[in-house]
Amino acid sequence: MAMSGGKDDGSPMMEMNTTPLIDVMLVLLIMFIITIPVATHAVNIDLPQSTPPTDQVVVNPIKNKVVLTQTDEILWNGTPLSQGQLLNVIQQSLALPVEPELQFQPEEFASYELSAQVLKIINGSGATKFGFVGNEQFREFGAGPAGVNPTTHTE
Repeated sequence: MAMSGGKDDGSPMMEMNTTPLIDVMLVLLIMFIITIPVATHAVNIDLPQSTPPTDQVVVNPIKNKVVLTQTDEILWNGTPLSQGQLLNVIQQSLALPVEPELQFQPEEFASYELSAQVLKIINGSGATKFGFVGNEQFREFGAGPAGVNPTTHTE
């Protein structure tokens, strides 16, 4: 903010100093904001109660599990499959009236490349109910499910 000190010829300064005016206005604004009563009134509205549907869909408890082993095997509910067979089995399960949940669980030292390929197959199949299971065993870094330290593990 530019300020003028007047002229050096001794004449009085003709401009009004607005800084105290602004300070007073800000203090008054803060006082008004503080003294405004808090809105404590309530508007009671009777909302309609929902009724549960009478024709409830029975959820199929079938869960399909894809496990990747350390030896690069793909297991579908315990049965070894190839990648092409995996896609066919997933598509068959999607044809059911209620889509079953597809669970993905790679073992501790399973191949990352195989995991990426299987996830790409699952993504391309159009499955919508998908979840990772067994991740709790890797909660602590460096400690496997059997207490095996991966830095000292030898195959």
